[in-house]
Amino acid sequence: MRNLNVLFMLLLLSMFAACHPPEGCQILPILGNRDIQGTDTIYPVIPTFEFVDQDSQIVTNQTFANKVYVVDFFFISCPTICPKVKKQMLRVYKRFEQEPRLVLLSHTIDVRHDTIPRLKSYSDKLNVKTDRWHFVTGPEEDIYQIAGNYFSVAQKDPNSPGGFDHSGRLILIDEKRYVRSFCDGTDPESVDQFMKDIQCLLDEN
Repeated sequence: MRNLNVLFMLLLLSMFAACHPPEGCQILPILGNRDIQGTDTIYPVIPTFEFVDQDSQIVTNQTFANKVYVVDFFFISCPTICPKVKKQMLRVYKRFEQEPRLVLLSHTIDVRHDTIPRLKSYSDKLNVKTDRWHFVTGPEEDIYQIAGNYFSVAQKDPNSPGGFDHSGRLILIDEKRYVRSFCDGTDPESVDQFMKDIQCLLDEN
């Protein structure tokens, strides 16, 4: 009986720990408009997608199965915020380089010019592992549409520098395809907090 009581207490402690965030963390919210259906709360998820990366490999939702990933939208010839954002994405990559549960995903929004060979060259110059950071292209309407699912902006705009309007957000997605956090990818302090959010999300699992 005593052994059963001990096992019961250990079970309660493990359940208690599972319901509380790691020390110094708060449980990150699921972002987006909720849909209440009876007693169920339905949160928006990232829809099914299929793109091609710098290694000519197909990248889908399954690529990120059981992983946390960080998303951004850019184009190689961007004359404004993209270099700043990529510098911060590189910080994220290096911070979690030894963490196989985290992957990065960058979508070009200039599919006409950012060909697979150009994406490959761009990736090589950053000296990153291509299975850990995917630079993808695909039908521009698919890329522009999915940007909205990430609460980001990506669209053609002849009045914007470089011909495209896009946000500098970095977006954090969990293993269930929920959006859990985002930051201003041009602001190092915002990215500092974002990296803390990444670690907290990883520690939840």
